[in-house]
Order: sequence, then structure tokens, then C-alpha cells
Amino acid sequence: MRLGDNGQWLTELLDDNGTPSEPIRRMTLDEFEEFVTSIDSTTPRWVWADTARVYPKLLDRGIHVQRCHDLRLCHVILKNSALTQGSALAQAATGRWDIAAASAQETFTAATLFDLTCDDDILEASSCASRSVEPARPDAVDSSAAGEFRLQLAALASAAEPQRLRLLLAAECAGALVAAEMRHAGLPWRTDVHDRFLTKQLGPRVAPGARPARLEELAERIRLELNDAQLNPDSPQELFKALQRAGLSIASTRSWELQKLTHPAIEPVLQYKKLSRLLSANGWAWMEAWVTNGRFHADYVPGGVVTGRWATRGGGALQLPKQIRGAVVADHGWKLVVADAAQLEPRILAALAQDTRMAEAGRASDLYAGIVSSGVVASRDHAKVAMLGAMYGATTGESGRLLPTLIRAYPRAIALTEAAARAGERGEVVTTRLGRTSPPPGPQWQEVQARASDPGATDADQQRARSQSREWGRFTRNFIVQGTAAEWALCWLAEIRRELNALTPTKVCPHIVVASGQAQQVNRSPHLVFFLHDEVIVHTPADDVEVVVNIITRAADAAGKLLFAGFPVDFMLTVSTVDNYAQAK
Repeated sequence: MRLGDNGQWLTELLDDNGTPSEPIRRMTLDEFEEFVTSIDSTTPRWVWADTARVYPKLLDRGIHVQRCHDLRLCHVILKNSALTQGSALAQAATGRWDIAAASAQETFTAATLFDLTCDDDILEASSCASRSVEPARPDAVDSSAAGEFRLQLAALASAAEPQRLRLLLAAECAGALVAAEMRHAGLPWRTDVHDRFLTKQLGPRVAPGARPARLEELAERIRLELNDAQLNPDSPQELFKALQRAGLSIASTRSWELQKLTHPAIEPVLQYKKLSRLLSANGWAWMEAWVTNGRFHADYVPGGVVTGRWATRGGGALQLPKQIRGAVVADHGWKLVVADAAQLEPRILAALAQDTRMAEAGRASDLYAGIVSSGVVASRDHAKVAMLGAMYGATTGESGRLLPTLIRAYPRAIALTEAAARAGERGEVVTTRLGRTSPPPGPQWQEVQARASDPGATDADQQRARSQSREWGRFTRNFIVQGTAAEWALCWLAEIRRELNALTPTKVCPHIVVASGQAQQVNRSPHLVFFLHDEVIVHTPADDVEVVVNIITRAADAAGKLLFAGFPVDFMLTVSTVDNYAQAK
């Protein structure tokens, strides 16, 4: 860990307004580690600029904190929320924190509460009365980030419904801690299993840039069927022209479009695209880059999607194909507890709209099956298609045909999505249950709408404006549901983490050491290793499986109560205890 110029850390106690309440204390790194371990038992809230930059340095020292306030993540929410638009933070001109939030992938200078250089890469902290910490520096401390913290506290205090936003910020920051901890611990990964699968699908490993045997075989078949000996099937342009020369009318080489065609070349082309994707996304090069000592260390980006969903910074953790999940194997004597929330978004919609009849359809059962048994539609497939159409704005085909039936059965739920869509079509914003607000449409959208209202507007101008208006309405329609589902998932994740931590008296995060070439688990306690929107995996000793399953189940119930108080909606889970991830599907 790189420290400040004098190798010391500064700690400072702040009150609830972010004002220093005691003199700064100087500590060596060892003293600081002891300080964190002792103070964290009082459940302080450690305040820092960016969990993704700061927390990994603590984890490398075996220091696990219970909660934090991430200034960068919280700034995004508070700056944009409709609940805080009267605050000084929301009305301030664009500044460094907006730039940092807009380019989370980039290293930015606001590394700490009291603004250090990028090279120092350190932290600060606070408790509920707040505690801050940073490496000591000989120069004067810049208080601009402390000012940001105070602006955030003031924005919360003046918010229309501060309790909603407080829960959202707490969940968002807990998620950031989980992301860092999961990256540190890693997802158990058997490279020998992965290698066998790749060899079976692609053929023996070849030098980088060369085609494995199976891909070369398919490439030859494609060339033969399209009568083009020089065709490179990796080039969309070449493939497009070759298919056109073969008499096929296509708009692109996307798989879904090729599947509609009949020609001897189509089957090998589709196979080639599938295997080529496997090689590029999760092949041998991926395995070497992302799997270390038997662990896949995913680089998560909490809040990376505008709805609050996570993204990843390389590695594709949120898109692990089913074919390679068999390589995710629990350690000897351990198990993977895999849990996912069944029909999460429709249940969220029922709770948001307070639609008791729709909530009743999912009471302790499959929601889609409950819709069928209620006599609303004839089959589970119809129920799923109709519900997804309502949430995503599908108005044609089977979804459009079934929508009137759904409106009659669940008028409150459908009215909520329709109101969100109409707001978007007018260029307005919508807000999730806890206060995350959708972005307004950009200047280009506004210009198109204004042009359509001009007296000299053409039919083409008006048609384009209507099309863009409907498209933005589909976005806002889904934003409130997907965004609130992301909030529920964060609360679920935070509750799981809290209860798992209670099983670990040492408060030391799991990590890996290598002995005789074998990965070994230092911390023998259950810990989160994977999160995908509405799914979690906990790696646990086999003896603790029942405890972990109960924790995950209780956490889902707690998340529902946190968001929707006493509204009677069930958040059902599918829970599997397996030796490898593929067995859970």
C-alpha cells in the first residue's frame, strides 16, 4: 500500500454534520490497522471518495470494514434524484465529483475526503458521528471533499423523503463493499475443468491469433458452401458480401437474422459465431488474464448502469455462459449455495403499484403459474409474455394481444407502467421506490421534439418525434421497475453480507494463499463470491449450508420489508446447494 510522504495516516472524528470534533491523530500503518480493527466493532461509517480504489488496499491487509459512505456513488444519486432537486448539491455547477462519477473507470484525483494526489491512493472514514482517515502529508489539507460530504448530508436533510434516500445510499455503499470483497476473495474456478471444456468444444489449444481446429474446420465448410476460398468468417463485412453473392437477402450478419434463412452455409456460420464468441469471451486468453490461483477475480462496477444495476470492467462476470459454469467448483469440503429471486421484476411491479391481486398471484408460488390459476390467461408462457410486454412496452404480437386481459386483471400495476411511459414520452423523469431518478432525454431528443412542433414541420419530422418519444417512454416504463428491482437486490445483498459477517468473529475478509501450488482458503467462514442482478452465490463449508440457506432466505424477506413495509408481496427464491455452478441450472 502506498502511503503519504511521511508514511503516516491521519484520522479525524466528525460529527453528524461532517464537522471535525477532535484533533487529528497521526498513526503508522500498523497502528492504523489496529485502530481500524478496534473502532470497527462500534460499527462506524467509514467515509471515503471511492470504495473501488480504497477498500482493496485494506482488504490486502486483512482489514474488513462493516459499512461506508462512498462519496462518488452517493453524489450521482443525490445530484440527480428528484427528491433533492432543491438542494445546493443538485443546483451546483458541474464539478470534479460529476466528472469523477461520469468516468468511474478513470482514475481521478478525489481519492480521499481531504483530496490527495492519485499516487497516494488512500482513504478517509467516518462513523455515524463520523470518523475520517487519510495518510499524513506535509502540505495543507484540502477540504473540498469534506465540503462534498457536508453537501451530501445537507441534501439528505432537505430531501422530500429522506428515509428513502438514506436507505438507497446505505444499500449502494454496502454493495460497493461487497463488490470489492468478492473481487478480493474470488469465485472458485477450476482451470483444468475449463481447459477440458475448451478442448472438447474447440480442439487443442493453439498459439494466440491462430484458429483452433474446430473453428478452422467450420471456416473451411463456410468457404466451400459460399464458394469463396479466401473468405475470412471473422470479418462481418466479408461474410455479409459472401452471403449476398450466394443470393441471400440480409440486412446484417447477426445470428438472429441468419437463423431465419435457409442455405447450406447458415448452420456452419452459426456454429462458427457461437464457438468464436466462446474463444474470445472465455477462452484460454481470458482464463490466463482473469483466473489466479484457482479464483476468478471479477472487477465489478456497482451502479454502472443508469438503473442502478451493476456492470463489470472487463472479465464478463455478468455474462458467464452456461457452458463454462461447470468450471466454477467449490473447494474440497465446501459447497456453493446458489440463490436467485423468482420473477423479481413482476413482483416489484406489484409492490410498487400496491396491486394486491397481482401480489396474491405470486403468494408462496410461481407468479406466472399464479396468474394462470387465477384465470387471467391460459398458459404460463402467455403470462410471462404478457407481463414482460407490460414492463418493456411491447404492443404488438402476442404481448399486444394479451395486454387488454392483463389490464383488466391488474389495473393498478399496468396503470403504473403506463404512467411512467407517458411521463417519458413528455420528456419527464421518473423515480424508483427509494429515489433513484431517470436521466432526462438529451438535447438532440429535445431538438427533434421542438422541430416537430414547428409550424413548418414535415410529416417526417413529426413521425421521427413520435418514434423517439415512444422509445424514451419505453425506457422510463422499465426504469422504475428495473431500478427498484436493483434496489431490492442491493438490500438483499447487504442483509446477506451483514448476517454472514456475524458468523465471522475475526472480521477478516477471506483471501487466498498458495502452498505447494494449491489454492487454500485462509478464512474458513461462508462468504459471498458472485452477484448477478437477482442471483447470489455463497461459498461455504459444507457444515454451514443450512445456516447459509436460512440467511439468504431471511435476507430476501428483510429486503422486501425494507422497501415496501407491510405490503403483502412475497419474494420467492430458488435455492440450490451444489458442487459446481452448472448444477444449479
